[in-house]
Amino acid sequence: MVVDWQKALLGHEALISEAVRVLEETSLRIVLIVDGEKKLVGTVTDGDIRRGLMRNSGMTDPVISIMNERPITASVTQSGESILALMRQWDVLQVPVVDIDRRVVQVELLQKLTNREILKNPVLLMAGGVGSRLYPLTEDTPKPMLKVGGKPILESIVEQLIGSGFINLYISICYKGEIVQDYFGNGSEWGANIQYLEESEPLGTAGALGLLPDDDNDSPILMVNGDILTRVDFRRLLDFHKEQGGHLTMCVREYDFQVPYGVVEVSGQQVTSLKEKPIQKFFVNAGIYTVDKKLINNYRKSIAIDMPDVINDQLEQSNLVNVFPIHEYWLDVGLMEQYKQAQIDVSRLPGDQ
Repeated sequence: MVVDWQKALLGHEALISEAVRVLEETSLRIVLIVDGEKKLVGTVTDGDIRRGLMRNSGMTDPVISIMNERPITASVTQSGESILALMRQWDVLQVPVVDIDRRVVQVELLQKLTNREILKNPVLLMAGGVGSRLYPLTEDTPKPMLKVGGKPILESIVEQLIGSGFINLYISICYKGEIVQDYFGNGSEWGANIQYLEESEPLGTAGALGLLPDDDNDSPILMVNGDILTRVDFRRLLDFHKEQGGHLTMCVREYDFQVPYGVVEVSGQQVTSLKEKPIQKFFVNAGIYTVDKKLINNYRKSIAIDMPDVINDQLEQSNLVNVFPIHEYWLDVGLMEQYKQAQIDVSRLPGDQ
């Protein structure tokens, strides 16, 4: 990947309109604000511009009024591995590399350092739920936009997908969907192409499949609930789906709980065994799926249906449904207790802050 990062340099006396032009003309998704000696004084992204406009900044205002004055930077002495770790620590897609005098000498990109192939597979993020079990937190905010570790849950999912090479994202929205749209826009700030599937009424966890565009992209579709935190390897999931065949693969997570009593097993009037507080183990649905394009043709637009119904339908037709066990971190943020646990967990996970 060859990127002319010098085209992203902009003088500190420039206007916001000039920063917009630079963003449109370059692929770095960042503007490097420099002084007369080309020393870095700040950076501007699409998000900085949007936030500035919401604060009533105008296109003719100075760019320094909206810039990030303390951007994450790397030193020329740092290795690629060290810079990659820095990117993951702060969840950024690009880092300016500066010398001892803070002159920009390079811009490192996450995509380049991870050498990830860009995948054409569509990703459907299901973000239309009300989240009534998290009320009053969801009174004014859709559940996927609740913040964990300083950022919306959905943003963490989006960044992980992009880091894995998935950039064609569809977000299904219903309850307060405008909040999701206003935050992510078209996805350019994250280096993705984001489109929205608007549900006029709730369509369940699978109804949005019928809203996907009928195009020539026959690649398997990745589906992810918008209210989970996980470190699952999405690319490995896709490879597994291709290797196993079948129309659908669902991720599962082992769940166990200890019965707080001695469990008695009987046959007729006789005790056959007594197990003191045994641990029961099950596989539970993790809310992540890979679905073949041909499968979604079975579901009409605007028909409410949940993924368990889709899976049971496939089983009734004797179609193969694969299981992909998740051993990585996974948490469904559906209850207040889980939301509080997520706030604790996020500080311990690599790549989070």
